[in-house]
Amino acid sequence: MRTPVALPPNFMQGEKESAMRRRRSQPRSFKENLQAEKARLEAAFENIEPGPERDLLERKLRQIEAHKRVVKSPGLQAPK
Repeated sequence: MRTPVALPPNFMQGEKESAMRRRRSQPRSFKENLQAEKARLEAAFENIEPGPERDLLERKLRQIEAHKRVVKSPGLQAPK
C-alpha cells in the first residue's frame, strides 16, 4: 500500500493558468514589431547628442536592418 502524497491545493490550477498564458496570440507580427521599434529608435537617435548612447542606438538600428533582410530572404535553397 502506498503512502498518500499531499499536493498543494492549487497544484493543477497553476499549470492551467501558465499554459493559457503561453497560448496568447501576438497582437502584431514580427515585421510590424521591427518597423515600430525602428521608428522609435530613429526618433530617439535624432534627439540624442553624439556619445556612447548614440552609438548604441546606431548599432541597434543596424541590427534591425539586418533582421529585416533576413526576414525578406527566401531561406535556404536546394542545390540544383
